[in-house]
Amino acid sequence: MMSTISLRLPESLHKTARKLAEQENISINQLITLALAEKIAALMTEDYLSERAERGDRAKFEAAMAKVADVEPDEADRL
Repeated sequence: MMSTISLRLPESLHKTARKLAEQENISINQLITLALAEKIAALMTEDYLSERAERGDRAKFEAAMAKVADVEPDEADRL
């Protein structure tokens, strides 16, 4: 199911969106839909990570890290 919205854009933003859509060989509707989907995903990811962080437990983290072997990393894993 699709919905229709009426959207007012500043002329400069509309012009840029139209140009980008042409470069990508997609419609301006597709470009705006993709841009909105990306923004929603980013905001939802931020909320998800914040919720996960609130459930975190420093003592459990440190206990898990204490189980990690104290060895030098392989050459390919070094920063």
